[in-house]
Order: sequence, then C-alpha cells, then structure tokens
Amino acid sequence: MARIKGGMNAKKKHNRVLKMAKGYRGARSKQYRVAKQSVMRALTSSYAGRKERKRQFRTLWIARINAAARLNGLSYSKLMHGLKLAGVEMNRKMLADLAVSDSAAFAKLCDLAKSKVA
Repeated sequence: MARIKGGMNAKKKHNRVLKMAKGYRGARSKQYRVAKQSVMRALTSSYAGRKERKRQFRTLWIARINAAARLNGLSYSKLMHGLKLAGVEMNRKMLADLAVSDSAAFAKLCDLAKSKVA
C-alpha cells in the first residue's frame, strides 16, 4: 500500500494558525512556530477576558446602585438586605438600570427597603 504524506494537512493547519495571527507584529504573523505560541496565548487571554468582563460589569452595577441608594439615604448593603426581606427578586443589572434611567421607581424601591429594614 502506498504511503500518504501529511503535507496537505500540515499546510492546512499552518494556514489556519497564521490566519488567526493576522495583524500580529513581525514574526508572530509570519512564522508558524512563533505564530502558534502567540495564538495560543491570545486565545487563553481572550477566554480569561470574557470571565473578567462579567466581574467588571457586576462591580459597575454595584457602584451605580450604591450611589443611587446613598442619594435616597441608604447604604448598598442595607438596600439589598431590605429588598431581600421585602421579597423583591431583581438582579443588580436591572437595579442599576433603574437607578440610572428611572430614579423615581428606584426611590420607591428604596422606601420599600427602608420600611423592611427599620
């Protein structure tokens, strides 16, 4: 039986990696070995970055809720505790959006939380 050489598949693999490394500087976008290392590192970093973005947004939402709560005479922790006691099932993303866009509705939630905490 004839031997099949792997040149075609290797070329395909190399081209796939080099295509992902487009835009990298110098040898990182030209040479397969260097490009492969750079692409692997970039993919690892992008995975970690997607996880980190979620943490950053949660931090932003908490900061916005805290600022709006303090305008209504509450701290963040007291607001969240009061809302939990009142049975309000609203996530931080929605609360932050309310705090920015509809301050009257957020003030009502603060009053509700105050009545439950006190």
